[in-house]
Amino acid sequence: MTTQPLLLVSDHVEGCVHLVTVPDGTEAGRLPGRHLSEHAGFLTLPEGRVACVDDRRGELLVLDPYGRRPVAAAIPVAVPAEHLATDPSGRWVAVTTGLGKNTAPWSDLLTVVDLATGQTTRVRTRVGEPGVTVLGSGEPLVVLRHREPGALAVHPLADLLAAPPGCPSVTPAACLPLPDDGHGDAQDPRHARVFAATGEGVHRARRDGDSLVPEPPIPWDAPARGWYLRLDPRRRALWSTLRGGPPDPLRWPEWTNQAWRHDLDTHTTTRTGLGPGLVFRLALARAHTAFARIHPDGDELILLDTDGTTRRVALPAMDGAPRRGSTPWEGVQRRAVAASPDTDWVAVTRGGHGEVHLVDAATATEANRLRLDTPLHHGGHATLLPQPGGTARDLVGR
Repeated sequence: MTTQPLLLVSDHVEGCVHLVTVPDGTEAGRLPGRHLSEHAGFLTLPEGRVACVDDRRGELLVLDPYGRRPVAAAIPVAVPAEHLATDPSGRWVAVTTGLGKNTAPWSDLLTVVDLATGQTTRVRTRVGEPGVTVLGSGEPLVVLRHREPGALAVHPLADLLAAPPGCPSVTPAACLPLPDDGHGDAQDPRHARVFAATGEGVHRARRDGDSLVPEPPIPWDAPARGWYLRLDPRRRALWSTLRGGPPDPLRWPEWTNQAWRHDLDTHTTTRTGLGPGLVFRLALARAHTAFARIHPDGDELILLDTDGTTRRVALPAMDGAPRRGSTPWEGVQRRAVAASPDTDWVAVTRGGHGEVHLVDAATATEANRLRLDTPLHHGGHATLLPQPGGTARDLVGR
């Protein structure tokens, strides 16, 4: 089945989700009054569906843009949503809670959802900003990645579903120690492995029954670390962006950035320089990996080809962009980047301007510039939906 690619763009500040066709930009639908969790992001599900969390209404949304109903399900979950993940079958979804708009994490609630029946369970785990993966489909394990103290906490899904009402506290069936600075999660469903990014490198563990067996960490091999980790399911690789340079966020224009790729089958690692400034999330297109780089001297979209070739597309400046002498996080405009392994299209937002640049990665040229009727403050968030028949999925929300 081949259909025209669809792009979801969330203006989480204004409270609207735009659905447009690519590359012409025709509006195919919209969801007003929806304030999606930018941190938890979008989670791809089978048959072209996608899950996300409405942080204001406290709902897990299952969107079916290729189907007859844009919102296939709206299921109550605990918020503020921190991370969400699914098992390989796409039936089970886990949602953790974290910081939200607070100065410190305050919620310890974990929600598990059965998308086949609509059943939900809420339990208490540990206050923090936990990452999450769901290993296996027959008898899944929910694995929480905690910080301070760092740990991988293993909860059999059956135990969570059997918990009584009232949000009881649950004890992990098993725990593995981690460094305290974990940030970034991925899983390889082929070998039931879970990965966690830390300052030391990428820690990994494989499933053994209802427990995890640790394996040697994958080093960064650089005076830097990754704060973001994702699986490339088609090319069987882990990706991250390594950030180095001065730790002071006021000196963010001096931060160094490298694209880090680790092949899961050959166990080889490659690093590619991206330039100074702010680079964070990445997106995976058919034959390219895309990064948006913000810097006072000029922003750009960076396209890294599978053969190692790097091409750069200049992006127009944003009003309210991060400036020298201030942090790149608070009260500034940013960019979101989106792509799909089914196409060569890459989308990158222009925060505060309500614009989305559509770039053909094969030619490194801007093919269209979409102008939405909401500003996309803070850059919004976006995902380019895979084709309904696609089978390669990342099982962690991005």
